[in-house]
Amino acid sequence: MATADDITQLATTLAQLAERLAAQEADTAARPVPRSMPARVLLTVEEAAERLGIGRTMTYRLVRTGQLESVQIGRLRRIHVSAVDEYAMTLVTASARHAA
Repeated sequence: MATADDITQLATTLAQLAERLAAQEADTAARPVPRSMPARVLLTVEEAAERLGIGRTMTYRLVRTGQLESVQIGRLRRIHVSAVDEYAMTLVTASARHAA
């Protein structure tokens, strides 16, 4: 059977635990919720190459020949994600025509 001292010690321990939980909850509520970054619209040549599953040199060649549309921002070359998708679609369409 629990003695008065045991019950007092248990009550003290429970009170300390409640304080810690309240402090932790307040700390969590005070932190700002991290926002996720929006999806990228313009890709580097390396990122476009990775998305297409081809090499960087080949991607630069496609940009140079105009097969893969790109824009220049200052000294940077960027490729819009829709241009990557359009180029991939032309490959699929050409392959389908060739197979038929």
